[in-house]
Amino acid sequence: MGGGRGLSHIPHILVRLHTDNGIEGLGYILILQPRSIAPVKSAIEQLGPVVVGMDPLTQEAVNAAMHKAIAWIGPFGAASAAHMAIDMAMWDIAGKAAGQPLWKLLGGFRPRVPVCASHRLRPGATLPELQQDASDLMNEGFRAVKMSLEGKGHPRLEAERVRVVREVVGEDVEIMVDIHQGWQPSQAIRAGRLFEQYHLSWIEDPIHHRNADRLAEVARALDTPVMAGQYCHGSESLLALLRANAVDILMIDLMRVGGVTQWRKAAAMAEAFDVPVASHLMPEANIHLMAAAPNGVMTDYRPWSSPLFKRAPVIEDGEMVAPDGPGLGLELDEEAVSRFVDRNL
Repeated sequence: MGGGRGLSHIPHILVRLHTDNGIEGLGYILILQPRSIAPVKSAIEQLGPVVVGMDPLTQEAVNAAMHKAIAWIGPFGAASAAHMAIDMAMWDIAGKAAGQPLWKLLGGFRPRVPVCASHRLRPGATLPELQQDASDLMNEGFRAVKMSLEGKGHPRLEAERVRVVREVVGEDVEIMVDIHQGWQPSQAIRAGRLFEQYHLSWIEDPIHHRNADRLAEVARALDTPVMAGQYCHGSESLLALLRANAVDILMIDLMRVGGVTQWRKAAAMAEAFDVPVASHLMPEANIHLMAAAPNGVMTDYRPWSSPLFKRAPVIEDGEMVAPDGPGLGLELDEEAVSRFVDRNL
């Protein structure tokens, strides 16, 4: 499955839950590291018997049962991914049973959410390639773009890459940069100050998330908002960022937090701290969470899963439109799934 410049394919695992009244729920996992396929598949096989026979509309009870089943290894890594997929499928069933799209079932705050195109401006691109990719994104109607920076180059070289993109997109388009936890605190402050002339909407994961106090120092030193959270497993580590005032915006990863049930709790927790939230990856599912979150600001857009579905959520004027079909509003393209499936697993 195509993943854009620098990515030849993105493995996925699909989970289908069947109810005794004929409703099928869908969950899916995007696997960025192929070596993770086997442990995630094993975790799903371990959790499957736990949920069989339980009422899919009692998400809290099913989540508690799954947590208990994996308590000996903790809700991290492969266990978290498996948990997420099963939880997602349960919420898909709930929406279909109610005849409502999931975003409305979760409270329904707004039917459209701004999107940030995160799939094109890659760290390995040359400056001319960055210019072309940025121009293409503008022609496709995006109003916010995210640059992936490795955090390994000199801050002035990284700033030059930002300058090139800003010149292409103009001042009315939002630019974000993702450092992938690549800097030390002093580097983050030095580079962040260089970036401020380009009016970024946020700097994402400038340093490692585990050191919340040092991340808070970076946030205090910069005028540009600092975002972090996607690397956090479970709500406890997200809470640590909030308590330390380490983030201006909290990014919640649907897989690492453990699914829809836990994602919405994390977003509510951030709202209590008056901190906005953004989603990470999997826009086809995350659009529902963002459309239901009063403090949601931006959906991370990487269409890596779209080929699996007959119709993915559409983007209009730089915003993703929340689906109006029941549940996730997603229908698998069975022909595409058959074409992509790895028979060796």
